[in-house]
Amino acid sequence: MSEIPTDLRYCGTHEWVSGVEDGVVTVGITDHAQEQLGDLVFVELPEVGTPVEAEAECAVVESVKAASDIYSPVDGEVVEVNEALADSPELINDDPYGDGWMFKIRVADETDLDNLLDADGYREVAEAE
Repeated sequence: MSEIPTDLRYCGTHEWVSGVEDGVVTVGITDHAQEQLGDLVFVELPEVGTPVEAEAECAVVESVKAASDIYSPVDGEVVEVNEALADSPELINDDPYGDGWMFKIRVADETDLDNLLDADGYREVAEAE
């Protein structure tokens, strides 16, 4: 099984979310997701200032195999995107929980994070596929 850090929260759609820092969370896709997609060749990120809704599409990643939508884990507003991914989408393959982060959201309601999965819950989702 792929790496699943215990200090993050997860969506059943394979996004991870870091803890809140000044009302902002960092979002990326899991190691499991990038393994399933294969080598990423393009990433389309939301623009800074874009409002996002939990479980709504907000970004796209394309691999040599397929394109896949990325969903917002919470309601809020995009406050930063990982500009490095425009030139180096493979950062997600190389370091999905570090340099491969995708965007940051100012969370509308921090209690929404309580609805996300912990590492054990996400492991069950990933293993069920």
